[in-house]
Amino acid sequence: MRVREDGSDVVQAQRDDDRITRVGLFLRRTSIDELPQLLNVLKGEMSLVGPRPHAVFHDEYYGRIVADYDSRFKTKPGLTGLAQVSGLRGQTAEVRDMAARVDKDLEYIRSWSFIGDIKILLRTVLIFAFHPAAY
Repeated sequence: MRVREDGSDVVQAQRDDDRITRVGLFLRRTSIDELPQLLNVLKGEMSLVGPRPHAVFHDEYYGRIVADYDSRFKTKPGLTGLAQVSGLRGQTAEVRDMAARVDKDLEYIRSWSFIGDIKILLRTVLIFAFHPAAY
């Protein structure tokens, strides 16, 4: 993405975002841009499955307005998660979009199992290679 200095505003990538280069569009649509996060998994800072991390600004903002948002931090963030394989990937244009993600993140935390993680990983591979919400 091209850099745009927006001061304290942190704007999520959105469909037809003018900051995304052609190479960046390919990387994002194929989710190849997520591969460097494997280093964070190998270092033990992330899991393969868990709540997806957000920008610190978004954590602070949504932590104030979405019930139980901070409960997502009870587990390590993941490369993929229940929210993503449940269709909640992409821009969160409305607060209710983030609230829906948080609900799925908390459902994941409450019902965690090894088999559940395997299912989420398989669904990730099958669903998101060229998912239309990847931009």
